[in-house]
Amino acid sequence: MKIKSNSKLTQSIHEGMVKDQFGSVIAPVYHTSTFEFESVDQGARRFKGEEGGYIYTRLGNPTTDALAKKIAKLENAEACVMTASGMGAIASVMWTFLKTGDRLIADSNLYGCTFALFTHTLTKFGIDVQICDFSNVENIKKLLTKNTTMVYFETPTNPALKVNDIELIAKTAHEFNKDINVVVDNTFASPYLQNPISHGADIVVHSGTKYINGHSDVIVGAIVSTKEKIAKATMIGLKDCTGAVLDPGAAFLVNRGLCTLPIRMEQHCKNAKKFIEYLSKNKYIKNINYPGLTTCIGHEAAKKQMKDFGAMASFETNLTFEQTKVFVNNVKVWTLAVSLGGVESLIEHPASMTHSTYSEAELAKYNITPTLIRISIGLEDIDELIADFDQALEIAAKSPR
Repeated sequence: MKIKSNSKLTQSIHEGMVKDQFGSVIAPVYHTSTFEFESVDQGARRFKGEEGGYIYTRLGNPTTDALAKKIAKLENAEACVMTASGMGAIASVMWTFLKTGDRLIADSNLYGCTFALFTHTLTKFGIDVQICDFSNVENIKKLLTKNTTMVYFETPTNPALKVNDIELIAKTAHEFNKDINVVVDNTFASPYLQNPISHGADIVVHSGTKYINGHSDVIVGAIVSTKEKIAKATMIGLKDCTGAVLDPGAAFLVNRGLCTLPIRMEQHCKNAKKFIEYLSKNKYIKNINYPGLTTCIGHEAAKKQMKDFGAMASFETNLTFEQTKVFVNNVKVWTLAVSLGGVESLIEHPASMTHSTYSEAELAKYNITPTLIRISIGLEDIDELIADFDQALEIAAKSPR
């Protein structure tokens, strides 16, 4: 970047751009699996880490590195490494910083695949996984032990939209042991609305598929932290364990999408506020979860650590489960699909879709009810989004119970 800027508007466009010999304005796509060395000695120095430069795209690529530099800047962090998916990012962090006998303490509200990785897979390798509600730090304190090496949570959470207090949780963990890695999934907020490292977190993970890319056409993940931790995550978790390497062509698309992150997030948030106001007055809707509502768990934390309240929400209907399915099946402007953060508005049923990895007992325990619906409020005309809900809800209300 030619100039120093503290503006995310400017950073999202100019940070990390690679200039080639032709003066390309946009970072080129380096579609190469391997890179030439000038000599055997140079190759040896690069493999030993004594000299910078590229070796093999699984270890780094100019296109993916340009994107990583931009995300690191937007997250107020030293470094970032890109991965092939959000789960690739999470798994790479786990395999880098956890070992047999370690304790991982995780929040009780997690994305379904994250929950499955923690409770069904890590435990098979002798990692002690403990789940509790992070909205009360006393729950965390009770589980902290000398073998605790990681504390992990989302904020806002999926699908309850609970906001966890990053500063308080990080302080609690670090006061017990400064070496505990506090890991935050920042997917729902994006780097534009929230920067966990600025509030005490050690590592941030993203499913960049969502707001970072913003166009529902690429699967991508990111790990953000210090240069030292990112070097470890790259050379251990990513290189040796998961191999979840982002393709340079995909990195190009994400970099393009990231250029509009600030203006997209502003409009997402604007639409969300109006839509939540509509939901709050709708007779068929109850128990709305949205960080901007005073009734939301962690609303005060959201005001402290988020620039705005985002565009994710969940709610329950006053309808039966069968009627709720009729409602979801009859939206027309909204799209029935999982994922989030794209320009289009999405609606999904967590219990049978994103959180289907939970058993019936676990769904009940963590309050993921049969009539809970999660929405990602997009950039369409807000009045048309509201009208679409109205017609679908009326159809559902008249259907058999």
